[in-house]
Amino acid sequence: MTVYRWLMAVLLLLGVLTPDALANRRSALSIEADYSASILVFRVGRVTLDAELGTERYTARAHVEAAGLAALFTDFSIDSDVEGRFAESGPVPVNYGHIERTGDKTRIIDVDFEDGVARATASPAFSTWGDPPASESDRTGVVDPMTATLLLSELVAAAEAAPCAGSIPVFDGKQRYDLNLVARGTETIRTRGYQGEAMVCDAFYIPISGYDPEDWPEPGETRHPLRMWIAPIAEGSAYLPVRLHTRAGFGGVTVELRALRVD
Repeated sequence: MTVYRWLMAVLLLLGVLTPDALANRRSALSIEADYSASILVFRVGRVTLDAELGTERYTARAHVEAAGLAALFTDFSIDSDVEGRFAESGPVPVNYGHIERTGDKTRIIDVDFEDGVARATASPAFSTWGDPPASESDRTGVVDPMTATLLLSELVAAAEAAPCAGSIPVFDGKQRYDLNLVARGTETIRTRGYQGEAMVCDAFYIPISGYDPEDWPEPGETRHPLRMWIAPIAEGSAYLPVRLHTRAGFGGVTVELRALRVD
């Protein structure tokens, strides 16, 4: 897996922000956030988020683009969106999609989750859906990358004894993987957009299916987790990743919150 693909995974995982105690929340939240991604001291990417969290449903949009040094070598952007509902078991996606642009190439991915089974379409179509492709069993009971963060932050907010534990099954429209979670305690953190205590959580990336032979990560690439610092916002009624870091690739990738607005 290249640094480019790790950057995609990190930025897409930011996808959506989450309320604490969803079932007890009585008012909606509107959240806008701006993140910057860097390798070593060089800025390489930017992501902006816009989420509407209602009492029963949620929507979120994200824009990812190359910036700084990376913009000199690659021209890419991703616009993704998700719509879902809040059930007793947690957030449930209804539809997820993204438009990926690399140079003069554009691909549109759309995923619906009818009856709990993810079904994807791609335009233009993939030449292959992976070897092996994600089976119907692989795509049952999964969430999209943006809802994965919603689930992750809910685990941090709701679990007092063992926050950030378990596994989240994710399907991004082609590739199926698990995020295995391990809690690492708390730290005081400072970014341009947040200062204070944050829960530290490691997410280990476990590929399952839907990968072309050249896309399967090497064992050394999945040895290092994606480390996330998840902090309370809106007077503790919501939780949000304020920093993410992975050591995969040359120099690793760090993503930090730069600006935040909550209504």
